[in-house]
Amino acid sequence: MGAGGNLADKGAAENMLTGALKSVFAIAEAYPDLKANQNFLSLQAELSDTENKIQAARRFYNANVRDLNTKIQSFPSNILAGIFSFSKMEFFDLGIMTPRKIQWK
Repeated sequence: MGAGGNLADKGAAENMLTGALKSVFAIAEAYPDLKANQNFLSLQAELSDTENKIQAARRFYNANVRDLNTKIQSFPSNILAGIFSFSKMEFFDLGIMTPRKIQWK
């Protein structure tokens, strides 16, 4: 995926990637030989590391958006923001953090 596109598209792509990774790990649970394979263990570690890096980048982006949005609303930087037509940015939110309701039978 390139640098273009809006945050909703990027969030949807990241959700698809996360779902695919969960499927791969679930398949590995069903096949003990695959789970014990050194190449697969290396792949699993690399994918986990990549997920952690993506999460860190998302937190870094959201922190910068928070700081920008605060500066746009605070005096005296809000004067420059108005002159240069800076506008508030949206946070990168995956929308998967909402808790699910548990139904007891």
